[in-house]
Amino acid sequence: MKINGYELALSEADLKEKLEKQTTKIELISPDFEGYKALSDGDKKALHHLVNAAKILNKVFLVQDHSLNLAQKQGLEAAAPESEYAALALRFFNSFNGVEGLNGIDKDPVELFVGIKGFKGRNFYPEDLGVDEFHEILIKMLEAGKIEEVRKILSARTMVRRSGNELKAIDYTEFFAAEFSEIANQLELAAHYTDDAAFKDYLGWQAQALLQNNEDMDMLADKHWAVLQETPLEFTLSRENYEDEMTPTVFDNPVLAKLLEQHQIEATSKDMLGIRAGIVNKAGTELILKFKEHMSELAELMPYKEKYHQNIGAGTELKQTMVDVDLAALSGDYAAVRGGITTAQNLPNNDKLSVKTGGGRRNVYHRQVRQSVDREKMRKIMDKLVSPDLHKLYNPEADHIFVIGHENGHSLGPDSSYQDALGLYKHIIEEHKADVISIAFMPEYVKNGTISADTLKEIYASWVIGRLFLTAQPQYAQAHRMADLIQFNYLLNNHVISFDNNHKLHINFDDFASVMNRLLEETIAVQLSKSPAAAKEFIDRYTVWSETSAYIASEIQKLGVKPYKEIRMYF
Repeated sequence: MKINGYELALSEADLKEKLEKQTTKIELISPDFEGYKALSDGDKKALHHLVNAAKILNKVFLVQDHSLNLAQKQGLEAAAPESEYAALALRFFNSFNGVEGLNGIDKDPVELFVGIKGFKGRNFYPEDLGVDEFHEILIKMLEAGKIEEVRKILSARTMVRRSGNELKAIDYTEFFAAEFSEIANQLELAAHYTDDAAFKDYLGWQAQALLQNNEDMDMLADKHWAVLQETPLEFTLSRENYEDEMTPTVFDNPVLAKLLEQHQIEATSKDMLGIRAGIVNKAGTELILKFKEHMSELAELMPYKEKYHQNIGAGTELKQTMVDVDLAALSGDYAAVRGGITTAQNLPNNDKLSVKTGGGRRNVYHRQVRQSVDREKMRKIMDKLVSPDLHKLYNPEADHIFVIGHENGHSLGPDSSYQDALGLYKHIIEEHKADVISIAFMPEYVKNGTISADTLKEIYASWVIGRLFLTAQPQYAQAHRMADLIQFNYLLNNHVISFDNNHKLHINFDDFASVMNRLLEETIAVQLSKSPAAAKEFIDRYTVWSETSAYIASEIQKLGVKPYKEIRMYF
């Protein structure tokens, strides 16, 4: 079957297999949800407009991700009513939110159409632009004195296109002017209806940020968003930059890197946009806030803390809000489920102007995502790979506590100048750092009475079993999974975890904290080095795919893996 001249790469039978047997359904809330019924009439109307904004934003994401995304999706939508094959392909497209993506199992991306592949620079850059030519053009432009244009090209908020023998940057607010205007209108309508004054104020700032080519407006919107703690609704316009693999390559070219430093040009990967909308869950938020109380204490425990500035310090105001959210909408980058799905976020990232100018951060946790854990599958994995005495320690709620520690960990440690300097390796090191902070500092929460010693053991065991047992050898593009492999190997090498002759896991709980603190020291030293070479050496040293890892992956795959996710929205 062809769509716009491109043959579907997956058969109808293969699509059925993937969608029916290899896909986890993530059910978002519906109008029947009790939390929605409890909202005021105004907030109910506001939520519908926020969901509308999310749907419009998805078109923006599709264009950012691949030049053919929109056309292929529209082609599938036109064919789906008359063709089951097309309907299945459309569902699979929506799972990836695009024409291709990693599934976390296969080494190469799964492609929905023959002849349509993803690109290193996604659609942020011209598809025919290779890394070497990219560097050559930037060097020539800098030598020709076109400093400000190069600065725009390497900013987080521009689409880049060819202009003769050079490149030209187009700000998002100009490139996506029509879509941004529609989204802003929906936000203004939501602001009109909501009963919450602070939330109304934020939505107004966010709407204006979409209409003006001015980074200061993003900064102001972010600052108003980051202080929201008591609002009934959640709305996030996410700007993260994991997908752009072109911009970070500038750090691998010594000549170009030196010129950028000389002209004080900060190269930041392109922001991929997404929207999250939902209802704040008060009970879940209360648990999360218990961990917030001790973040300043943890900042004082960070290795080499005297060598860098971090957002949180002793005696300073903790500018961090935290909420647990029941999700009504995930769109754009949030809905691009390619080997994993976001369970929580700590935003804005350190590269954002709001953080650089002293603004706060906000942690948001996704209840419907974490509630989609397949408990029966985990039982089978433990029966095969885990010593029986550890089975009772596996607890998804303990994993949730690990995630709280991870998101808080992003607020600790060296700032974005250190992170960005690691180039292509910055995301792996940063996600790994947040993991290690969570686990290394978890005993502090026992000392201050936030959790019990028994819960600490549950956290350790659930983390190892639920996250470090990988289903396939990860790729560099999978920052979280590469981080998991680093930690698995480090624990194994230091005898914190071990496997008996029957390949069953055992854990040395006594040495867990000390070993993880040593790993944290090594990790912060890598960030402080500002060296891509040092980061690569660290990653390569600890991401060896051993016989042990291969055996675990093989056994889990035999039990049946569900690498795909299907998000179901009801608003």
